[in-house]
Amino acid sequence: MVTKEAKAEAKLGVEIETLWKALAKDLRFIIPQLMPDTVEKIELLHGDGGVGSILLFHLVHKEEAMRSQKERIVEVDETRHELVIQVLEGNVLKRGFSSFKTTFKLSSLSEKESLVDIKVAYETEKDGEDEQARMDAIATAPPLYFFQLLEKFLLPTSNT
Repeated sequence: MVTKEAKAEAKLGVEIETLWKALAKDLRFIIPQLMPDTVEKIELLHGDGGVGSILLFHLVHKEEAMRSQKERIVEVDETRHELVIQVLEGNVLKRGFSSFKTTFKLSSLSEKESLVDIKVAYETEKDGEDEQARMDAIATAPPLYFFQLLEKFLLPTSNT
């Protein structure tokens, strides 16, 4: 099995420190508010929310087996604004991936704009260029959608 990498980026009209706080500190509280039809709640199973912490995502799904996902925070780099999360068990690993690790790196574009670089390292049994393109899309679509929602959530209502 070979590790593959999918990359994407999102430009957001939110300054970097506000975005970093939402991503690194408040993520488990914000996601259920942003995606109530997908994520019911996120429980902190182990740790203090920092490196090594394990989060249990309670998902909204008609199939019992697809109702949870466990993730570990692998890295939190305050200086580089980088967060790395690894899926330990759950939905994504039932969709053709045998390992799945996402890195979010934030950089400031201007006083009110940030760039989010998303890198997903994954392993899959599936092979071929068409399959890789499909798996890349499956890997990057959810975080891109999440950041669209997060941007709307973080922007003051007077700007919309």
